[in-house]
Amino acid sequence: MGIVEDIKQIKSFRSEFHKVTVNIIYSSSWILGHVKEFVGKEDITPQQYNILRILRGSVLPLSTLQIRERMLDKMSDTSRLVERLIKKELVEKETSHIDKRLVDVTISKKGLDLLQRLDEKSEELDQIVNKLTPEEAGILNSLLDKMRN
Repeated sequence: MGIVEDIKQIKSFRSEFHKVTVNIIYSSSWILGHVKEFVGKEDITPQQYNILRILRGSVLPLSTLQIRERMLDKMSDTSRLVERLIKKELVEKETSHIDKRLVDVTISKKGLDLLQRLDEKSEELDQIVNKLTPEEAGILNSLLDKMRN
């Protein structure tokens, strides 16, 4: 099916540019639904998953501001998400040694273990877009990068 059928569009789009915008928004929501299902098995949200991956990839502890800057969803309430991850013992925080007004956030052993479990099943995430060939995925990545730059 195409975007016209998926959203039951009766009128035509005003342009191909309008159509691509709607298609990307729709596709993003579709992918996010699959990601929610994937990470939901570990009782976390896609935003929490994103934070855990950011922290695992960082050599140094990060402030909530630094985490927010790296997040895929810039509108997330990073402080609230971090607090929920602390309650789940997936991250740890302490007052910054450099600036006492900030906190340093690091991923815990339990958080690393959770990511390891998800990494072992990461092919499930790849299956979301498995109708594309690797070459098509590369082209799509290039086009999306070009659109944003």
